[in-house]
Amino acid sequence: MTLRGKSAIITGSNSGIGLGIARELARAGADVVLNSFTDRAEDHALAAELGGEFGVSARYIKADMSIGDECRALVEQAGGCDILVNNAGIQFVAPIEDFPAAKWDAIIAINLSSAFHTIAAALPYMRKRGWGRVVNIASAHGLTASPYKAAYVAAKHGIVGLTKTVALETAQEPITVNAICPGYVLTPLVEAQIPDQMKTHGMSREDVIKKVMLERQPSREFATVEQLGGTTVFLCSPSAEQITGTTISVDGGWTAV
Repeated sequence: MTLRGKSAIITGSNSGIGLGIARELARAGADVVLNSFTDRAEDHALAAELGGEFGVSARYIKADMSIGDECRALVEQAGGCDILVNNAGIQFVAPIEDFPAAKWDAIIAINLSSAFHTIAAALPYMRKRGWGRVVNIASAHGLTASPYKAAYVAAKHGIVGLTKTVALETAQEPITVNAICPGYVLTPLVEAQIPDQMKTHGMSREDVIKKVMLERQPSREFATVEQLGGTTVFLCSPSAEQITGTTISVDGGWTAV
């Protein structure tokens, strides 16, 4: 399929899952806006490289997703969008009685409230253009829980609820709103954790991956950023026109248990 003539904003997209999704949208022909909270020469160079590779317009716009006004300004500065992918997120792990209040506030702001702000800003543009796709990157933790991740689990459950609500509000319009719920995804950040886990557990790389990192993922294989990008492209396709207000799990069977 082609998304030529469509524009996409992907939050938190100068690396990892967000960048993988941006690449697949650009591969499908969409113009893309990359985003993160930094404003480095390499951020802008990354966008230029992506645009050149796929022959699309690609820009980088700095915005701090912990600040509501900056979330909305991102959409305004981009001139709106046809496709909005809310991907920005952070994590922190601690028992709830030891969980720093500042970490709770930051995770809720970046992982949940940012999506509220970007959706609110983007919907008027989508309505004016007569077409729109919102894809929220939730998590297997949007459907189930793990200990010591109170803020992250709460935020990702909130993203799923927000997805359903906005889908109902746009159900009679040519706009769909869905959430993708990944399990563990092999990103550079995850890859960097493997050597330390090998030392900690005295295990081989393969055993660390299958017995420690992917213990809850029945396939015992990581999802890939390309798979998440492909799922996003599918949700933007004509085949997905009647898919709205739901979650698609890319988790190797995690939430089937």
